[in-house]
Amino acid sequence: MSTETVATELPTPAIAMRNVSKLYGSNAALRDVTLDVADGSVCGLIGPNGAGKSTMMAIIATLLRQSTGSVEVFGEPISSPRSIRKLIGYVPDVLGTYSGLTVEEYLLFFADAYRVDVEKRTGMVEGLLELVDLSGKKDADLNSLSRGMKQRIGLARALVHDPKLLILDEPASGLDPRARIELRDIVAHLNSLGVTILISSHILVELEEMCTDFLVLEQGALVGAESLAQTEIRTVIVTFLDGNPQSYQVRSLEEQADLVASLVGSGRRVVSVNAESTRLEDRFMQLSTGKTN
Repeated sequence: MSTETVATELPTPAIAMRNVSKLYGSNAALRDVTLDVADGSVCGLIGPNGAGKSTMMAIIATLLRQSTGSVEVFGEPISSPRSIRKLIGYVPDVLGTYSGLTVEEYLLFFADAYRVDVEKRTGMVEGLLELVDLSGKKDADLNSLSRGMKQRIGLARALVHDPKLLILDEPASGLDPRARIELRDIVAHLNSLGVTILISSHILVELEEMCTDFLVLEQGALVGAESLAQTEIRTVIVTFLDGNPQSYQVRSLEEQADLVASLVGSGRRVVSVNAESTRLEDRFMQLSTGKTN
């Protein structure tokens, strides 16, 4: 009888960073960061201004070179930018545009840069504009669009080559409430298709609704890396018409919705429902001191 032990091979993460630092002279934008982002996850990147979030995203996207350490995307080192960029779609916090181009021309330019098959390009542009709810802007001058519309065009541009990893740096910046909801739905749809998403935002409530995991950066250092499923149960305060508030504990927004439906279904007259604080806000406050570089 064999006594050999078969080792279980761990899945390759979408992003693997090992001891990564980024130095600007004596100032460290990132400090010895080691982390994994699981394939198929939606990972939120949070931290105060100056924490190193945009620097980290730019390094992963091969737009900046780290000073020390190593980075792999789906097992490939980012030292080969050409092959890595085929795997990544990147949306910066401010979209750089080209003057004199229509929205369609802009997207076709990037389709050509990524060598998308010519016969697929027209249909691809139409599909992406429909995805970001800008089908009527195909012939519009890119520079005539609002900042929120440009953000959505930036998302469409990042998807022209069907990337496996999408990096979104403050994608909700400049978006109105309706567009923020649409962005959340787009993220969920892309993730359901197998796209791994790394997203930064200062709006923790929105991240909580989108993300499966989160990372916390502070002063360039990683101070937290957790799954939302591991975070604490949150307390919800329900106020009834008789003025008598009651507290309940839930594990998710779905449980909160089920709770309210159950209370209303049983004849209780609900006036308001308030979470004392979100789970992500709780953990962020526990992990972060608020210090900035």
